[in-house]
Amino acid sequence: MSKGKAAPAKERANPFKKLVYIYIGTSKYDEDHDFYENKLGARLLWEHNDFGAKVAGFDLCGEPYLLIADHVKAPSKRLIFEVEDLKAAAETLKARGWKADGGSFEIPDGPCINFKDESGNEYAILQMSRPHILEGESRGSGKKG
Repeated sequence: MSKGKAAPAKERANPFKKLVYIYIGTSKYDEDHDFYENKLGARLLWEHNDFGAKVAGFDLCGEPYLLIADHVKAPSKRLIFEVEDLKAAAETLKARGWKADGGSFEIPDGPCINFKDESGNEYAILQMSRPHILEGESRGSGKKG
């Protein structure tokens, strides 16, 4: 390998474990909820209406789960990838020229960082500190929202 060139991708550590969620913006929450649950046949995992936002998680065919959210502009999709250690993953990616889109923030499953590719497509990395906690809460309470 010559000086100044990055190592080939197969030689570099990959911090991404798996794709866990596809975060989907909705401007028609009730209609989209019906679409995923009744037209596609997805199983509703959980649904919450907190802090002025409606969000629902669906299992269409296993992970990645589909999340619809009325506080996210439609049409849009954000792929959310699990990483083992958020800070270490961000440092590894920054060393390659990656840039976060904002700082770290918490979601129910754990800390998360958004980023975009060069075309503006949205992604996030997530450390699953509390894996699928909302699914467990919904199952335990028998309630939605």
